[in-house]
Amino acid sequence: MIETDHGTYELVKNYRDAFVLDDFNNRYIKYLNQYRYIVGDYSAGMLRLKGFSVNGKETYQVIPDYISESCPYNCSYYILKRIKKNKQG
Repeated sequence: MIETDHGTYELVKNYRDAFVLDDFNNRYIKYLNQYRYIVGDYSAGMLRLKGFSVNGKETYQVIPDYISESCPYNCSYYILKRIKKNKQG
């Protein structure tokens, strides 16, 4: 379990030790509150965050496709699963 400024998460995958708590907290935007899963990847030295739901078009089942199609080859990335929302939203 990981406690962040934006809720509690389970670190599902941490490829190449990508997860950095401070980077996540600084890059996170409230728009991501609606998603159960968040993928963070480093592209050109910057953290990108993308949300995925349990239902709908952007389901967590397409995460492998997103990583292979939208992330640089062999980049560092992680997958978080929201356990509990923060008190603010």
